[in-house]
Amino acid sequence: MKNIFYLLLLTTQLFFAQNGFENGNTLYQKGKYEQAVTAYESVLSSKEHSSELYFNLGNCYYKLNRVAPAIYNYEKALLLNPNDTEIQNNLEFAQKLTIDEVKDIQKVGFSKLIHNFTSVFDYNTWAWISVIVSTLFLLFFMGYYFSQIAFYKRIFFFGMFALLFLLLISVSTAISEKNDYENEKPAIIFTEAVDVKSEPQKASPSVFILHEGTKVFVQEKMSNWNKIQLTDGTEGWIEKSAIREVK
Repeated sequence: MKNIFYLLLLTTQLFFAQNGFENGNTLYQKGKYEQAVTAYESVLSSKEHSSELYFNLGNCYYKLNRVAPAIYNYEKALLLNPNDTEIQNNLEFAQKLTIDEVKDIQKVGFSKLIHNFTSVFDYNTWAWISVIVSTLFLLFFMGYYFSQIAFYKRIFFFGMFALLFLLLISVSTAISEKNDYENEKPAIIFTEAVDVKSEPQKASPSVFILHEGTKVFVQEKMSNWNKIQLTDGTEGWIEKSAIREVK
């Protein structure tokens, strides 16, 4: 009986979530962006998340010229669907509305080559590649074990070593990308303007000022303060209430 109740509850939630999403789409098409935001937010409050939902919500805030919420929701959508070019393009348009111009210092040399290679796919895709390669390795092992012809045996033997090498690369890359994903804590400035301090206290001197919509990365937390870093490597302390973490 309890299982039936939970099933009915889940079905009802999905029904209202779908209705809320479709209602938000209709309101957006009519240019009623504030009402569309309310409809989409009601879906989020029911614990339903999707890249399409965050993307549409970001579009609404962009139309309302609310920079921080637009960028925040585009970033949320990109987390769920990192290869979506439409989300990436809209995020770039929204970022052009921000005041702060922060340089993105790229890695150089060998570390850049490694980063460019590992970032081609997200860690889930690398994990699936590992599964496929390990399956091929097993098939080649079976071919080597059961083959009676020396020529085929050599092909399977060298193929096994090649696949083992690829397996080690894909597994290590998946682990590396997973660690990077978990350790990276992006956040968006939601205050119109906020002082970044040299120490986690209001009396400390300001290092610089950040404005609404700027993306930062949380490095450390202490009471009501967060130590943040910009893409150019600049660091400082900011009040926790001034930012909203993306994940």
